[in-house]
Amino acid sequence: MSFSFLLLLFTALLFDFLNGFHDSANIVATPIASRAMAPQKVLWLAAAAHFVGPFLFGVAVAETIGKGLTDPINVTMPVVIAAMLAAVVWNVATWYLGIPASSSHALVGGVVGAVIVAAGFGAIQSSGLTIVLVALFLSPILGIAIGYFLMKLTLFLVRGATPRINIFFKQAQVVTAVGLALSHGANDAQKTMGIITLGLLVEGMIDSFEVPLWVITVSAAAIALGTAMGGWRLIRTLGGRIYKIRPVDGFVSQISGASIILGAALLGGPVSTTQVMSSSIMGAGSAQRFTKVRWQVGYEMVVAWVLTIPVSGLLAAIFYFPLTAVL
Repeated sequence: MSFSFLLLLFTALLFDFLNGFHDSANIVATPIASRAMAPQKVLWLAAAAHFVGPFLFGVAVAETIGKGLTDPINVTMPVVIAAMLAAVVWNVATWYLGIPASSSHALVGGVVGAVIVAAGFGAIQSSGLTIVLVALFLSPILGIAIGYFLMKLTLFLVRGATPRINIFFKQAQVVTAVGLALSHGANDAQKTMGIITLGLLVEGMIDSFEVPLWVITVSAAAIALGTAMGGWRLIRTLGGRIYKIRPVDGFVSQISGASIILGAALLGGPVSTTQVMSSSIMGAGSAQRFTKVRWQVGYEMVVAWVLTIPVSGLLAAIFYFPLTAVL
């Protein structure tokens, strides 16, 4: 393996680790906030499910990232590494600030920015970019809508129940947390798989875009390890700043999030888990009382989401030029 590929592999796995670290909040914040599970227990459970998820649901998202945004003929190692570095820097910055920004947005922005400076706007495949942008745009809308509907339905079904129903909601979150972690691992680990496989193709180490088993394994392991470490700054944001989460809120928002993320993974749409879970929590809260939700927190998240793609694209463009001089 060449030095450039080893650098790409290290950067991609670092991004994958940070993705798990950054996005662990999306999986564990609601069961922790609702006191359904102990923090370390749910983190390790989520990490195990993250590792298993990529082996269960195919590699459609990896193909979208690896060959959907641009023809691999337009890609060089500096392009791929610049995209990964941009996504890593943005993930670290937003984690430090406690802002639940999107790792998916950061990676897409990095790829698009690096490809544009290397090969021009014409090198971007509009069809693939459209799939990505539609998935990223629709997922938070679906999160609010499905979270709202499921909460209304749940409250209707348990009308007249005693407070003991909270025991059921707490216990059920063990199952919903596993389902959410499986879907998140399936969707997000595939983004790293797509980048590593693209690097293998660029280096001539494989003849066609097919994700090797070892790439699936190391990507699944990296995101699982990051999840186990836990991004506590973001856990506090999702678990308490939007509103005080009860067991029913955690139960409903996790079902909503898991259904959207898994559906997108099967269809090849790289959605933002942060967007999906934040919007699902807001939808569930607003179904009970519109003023229950601290919408200002949502506004801050939207600003971060809007900035992520252009900022990460700019960072990738900046990183690209020095990388071409050394690789």
